[in-house]
Amino acid sequence: MGLPEYLSVGYVLKPHGIKGELKVEPLTDDMYRFDKLDWVFLKRGNEYKPLKIVSRKYGRNFVILKLDGFEDRNQSETLRNQYLWIPREDVLSLPEDTYYIADIIGCSVETDDGRFLGHVHEVLQTGSNDVYIVRNESGREVLVPALKKVVTEVDLVDRKIRINAGEMEGLLPDED
Repeated sequence: MGLPEYLSVGYVLKPHGIKGELKVEPLTDDMYRFDKLDWVFLKRGNEYKPLKIVSRKYGRNFVILKLDGFEDRNQSETLRNQYLWIPREDVLSLPEDTYYIADIIGCSVETDDGRFLGHVHEVLQTGSNDVYIVRNESGREVLVPALKKVVTEVDLVDRKIRINAGEMEGLLPDED
């Protein structure tokens, strides 16, 4: 399984007004990221349908987007609860040792001594640091703080994360 071709940059909360605008929750650290986008994509099955951004406005924690082809509230209502995507080649580069959540989800996680813990099922954003929810085949979960002293290696090519078991003393399940 390789890296995703598209990454989600927004989540449509609801229509905004009567002229087809959308209230969108940005799924990016920089909500003004939408200023650099001319297109977003809707996922339909395994296909991504392009939608041209006509205009954008910003609220406190949201973006108001006007998309080509959505002229009234009824049309924009069809996009409620949909994710907006962009192709990987359009994503902004990240600082060193920083990763897109979509790239972390699904990675296998093992300790520095080779003990397999499971796969990253979800990433919690706590504010101070992310926490990887790692789940094994039996459903057992381990919470791994995404700190440099804990996460010693992230290999996105091989989809593997290595952690320092010593830093997780008492937090790891006993070996089965």
